[in-house]
Amino acid sequence: MRVLVTGGVRSGKSRHAESLLLPPHLPIDAPVTYLATGPRLDDADWAARVALHRSRRPASWSTVETTDAAAALTAATGPVLLDCLGTWLTAQLDELGAWESPESRWGHQVDERMAALDSAWRASPHVVAVTNEVGWGVVPEHRSGRIFADRLGLLGQRLAASADRVLLVVAGQVLTVKDTAEDPDPPRGGA
Repeated sequence: MRVLVTGGVRSGKSRHAESLLLPPHLPIDAPVTYLATGPRLDDADWAARVALHRSRRPASWSTVETTDAAAALTAATGPVLLDCLGTWLTAQLDELGAWESPESRWGHQVDERMAALDSAWRASPHVVAVTNEVGWGVVPEHRSGRIFADRLGLLGQRLAASADRVLLVVAGQVLTVKDTAEDPDPPRGGA
């Protein structure tokens, strides 16, 4: 099962994604890999966010901190929570110097990395990925905002295309956007 959970900042998307890997969905001691793709920042607010996320995880979960999400997904042997695509993309754009250089210098490399992540996503038997919904506002004034919003939107579309479920979280409320899972209780009988 591949589930993509999207929503705005502080919408409750990460908390909901975590819940999909807890009982009744999985046993309490299931060996889930929490794939943290965010950069290590020397920032007290960021540290508080990371601490909050860590405090919610069961002891049986292991944490892998890396920006090579494709390799980590491929190496995982059980369910994975990838949190989040926005921080992963930021790390890729930072590494490639995309914010200040022409797209001709980095665009193909970002596309290759997105393709590798998509391939690992498609091959993963049980993964829940969290992403940010950034395309509902105005077009960002600054180039860096446009680069980020455009690329994250494309990545979200790409993963959603092969997801079994896509969920949108708004104000802590979950809306099902896509669900290709078979109905466990199909209608019976005739007319």
